[in-house]
Amino acid sequence: MKCPFCGYLDDRVVDSRESREGDAIRRRRECTRCERRFTSYERIDEIPYMVVKKDGTRERFERRKVIAGMLKACEKRPVSVAILETVANRVEAALHERPDKEMSTEAVGAFVMDELKVLDKVAYVRFASVYRDFRDLGEFMEVLKGLLDGQEEKDGGARAAPRSSGPDE
Repeated sequence: MKCPFCGYLDDRVVDSRESREGDAIRRRRECTRCERRFTSYERIDEIPYMVVKKDGTRERFERRKVIAGMLKACEKRPVSVAILETVANRVEAALHERPDKEMSTEAVGAFVMDELKVLDKVAYVRFASVYRDFRDLGEFMEVLKGLLDGQEEKDGGARAAPRSSGPDE
């Protein structure tokens, strides 16, 4: 390290310890020429993970935005925050596995939609309505029809009778 006092390039480490947060190593050094002491910090050089938006611009991946979108879709639904954290972990892990360290917002949205489709159909439809930016009711109905068709297959073709909205309800 270059001494901040005299500029000499030779020093010795007097003390070394991890920072309180554990994200850096604090080293106490002494210049071998002027014998003054100074502190240096060693940190991991992190490459930011990026998302590519529809217009081609790039911005830093923000996990909190993914969670915020899912929280909005799952509002008043029986989906725990812990499960949403797990989904966000999976999105982040998928991004970490990519060699180019970036992912399109379409891919992020599709990933989240696939997860929500399994967790909660209503949350899935809510998220899809924002993510897919439906232009008309027909596009929206296609997604709902796909969900209903999938549900019928799981139920063996039997559908529940529709609830009546009589005066007692």
